[in-house]
Amino acid sequence: MIEVIATCVDDAIAIEKYGGQRIELSSALSEMGITPSFALIKNVLDKVKIPVHVLIRPHSKSFIYSDNDMQVIKEDIDMAKKLGANGIVIGTLDEYNHIDEEKLKELLTFAGDMDVTFHRAIDITESCVESVRTLLKYPQIKRIVTAGGKGKVIDNLDVIRKMVEVANNKITIMLGGGLNKENLKLAIEKTGTSEVHFGSGVRENYHYTGNISQKLMQEVIEEWHKSKICVS
Repeated sequence: MIEVIATCVDDAIAIEKYGGQRIELSSALSEMGITPSFALIKNVLDKVKIPVHVLIRPHSKSFIYSDNDMQVIKEDIDMAKKLGANGIVIGTLDEYNHIDEEKLKELLTFAGDMDVTFHRAIDITESCVESVRTLLKYPQIKRIVTAGGKGKVIDNLDVIRKMVEVANNKITIMLGGGLNKENLKLAIEKTGTSEVHFGSGVRENYHYTGNISQKLMQEVIEEWHKSKICVS
């Protein structure tokens, strides 16, 4: 599975056209993403057929959420659900940079049967491996997008491999953070994962403001197939 971040309708159309298999829809890539608008979600869902997962993050201050933040998050989840999004991408931490399980439970209850991804808040936790063990308690969470900690995927391959082993096929560990056509094959082979997540790595000039590049998308897909760890 190759997932690509879209921040506008044109991104989403290009991702589908160039072979992306799933979209994470968000705004403000420079801030690690925040919740996209009602109109953006609606228009993307109207224009593409591949699955769209909506990032639900009310602000970029932190992943620690007040009661007011939680109310906003719940209403945004409800909006994404009513518009027909296939899934949501969420994450909650406490003041000690542990997963805030109480708030996570609230959000999972609210999400119902939506497909849920836990986002890169996991990379800020004290131990990504232990955080996977925590998230295994919640079968609603289908995958975790991670760079394995601070830095980029390529810096944390051993940690990610341990995360994959601990997940034991119960949660998919999806590589995300600094992936590009040059390091993708190595990253997949070293970690054994089956899903990858791209942002700037498939954009012109490798920059978050660039358009989705057909050339880079094709090269990434070719490298992904070379890894021989493809899922249908």
